[in-house]
Amino acid sequence: MKNILITGGAGTVGREIVKLLINNPEYHITCFDLNSTKNRSILRPFKSKMDLVFGDIRDKKTVNRLVENQDFIIHLAAIIPPKADQMPELTFQVNVLGTQNLLDAISASSKRPFLIYASSVSVYGDRVKNPYISVTDPLTPSDRDEYGKTKVEAERRIQDSSIDWSIFRLTAIMGSRNHKIGPLMFHMSLDTLMEIATPEDTARAFNNAIEKTEQLRHRIFNLSGGEKCRIKYRDFLEQSFHFAGLGLLDFPDKTFAEKNFHCGYFTDGDQLDEILQFRHDTIETFSIHFKEGVPFLQKFFTILFRRWIKRALLKRSDPYQAFIKKNEAEMRHFFGN
Repeated sequence: MKNILITGGAGTVGREIVKLLINNPEYHITCFDLNSTKNRSILRPFKSKMDLVFGDIRDKKTVNRLVENQDFIIHLAAIIPPKADQMPELTFQVNVLGTQNLLDAISASSKRPFLIYASSVSVYGDRVKNPYISVTDPLTPSDRDEYGKTKVEAERRIQDSSIDWSIFRLTAIMGSRNHKIGPLMFHMSLDTLMEIATPEDTARAFNNAIEKTEQLRHRIFNLSGGEKCRIKYRDFLEQSFHFAGLGLLDFPDKTFAEKNFHCGYFTDGDQLDEILQFRHDTIETFSIHFKEGVPFLQKFFTILFRRWIKRALLKRSDPYQAFIKKNEAEMRHFFGN
């Protein structure tokens, strides 16, 4: 019996990992996340099949108790954008110091569990002009990307530790439930090339990694869906708008940023799939699931009110607001000189 801890188990990827792991009789699962009404609701269906612990990863005593007797840890817990960029101090405390708490607890544990850390494509920064990415590329998060910065620092601390680890740098994770149309979508250039992965494929990678530690130890990998999951952001949004009932992507010029985001094509993403064989989905299967996931009535009313919905969205575009208000500092950030 292997004891496995998942931090951030209520998140998009975390809940998919939980679904896979609880069905394996050889695993004893402990799921950890922040205590909230939303998280309790998400994890309630699984609580009879695992140990469910709510708490704060910044609390050393809680983390020490969690880690003792574990054989394997999947570390997903993090503050993510847009909250990460709005609250940089909290983001550092959770994403970096919370990770350090885990490292300290693992080092002090009698079992010394293997850690897999979920990092991010954001560590590579803006790659619109140079979209082909490998793990050996410089780590240069974009301006104001507090999330990316904390991922770089957490990676550094993991590599400097004495524990056994592997780091997965996750691409954009897109599923029918977590793909939301909101203000953050305007921060990404429409010319960005992106290689998505679904939550299900991503979870499968972490699940399969449990039995492959010898091939993963002290190695960093890019995790993505592969060539069949590649698409330009403009095409991705046009498709999403169509399926959601929003019609054309007919926003004014300067609605979308032209720099300082992330994403690209992973040139070495196949390396992880060769070990873990986790890729099942494609852009086509994602599109089918996205389309099927939009309720009829929701789409009906979206079509009915889409003009007003898009007007409301435009008001929430930070790049466009900077442009119409002639805010020079913000315009430099979103569009360059």
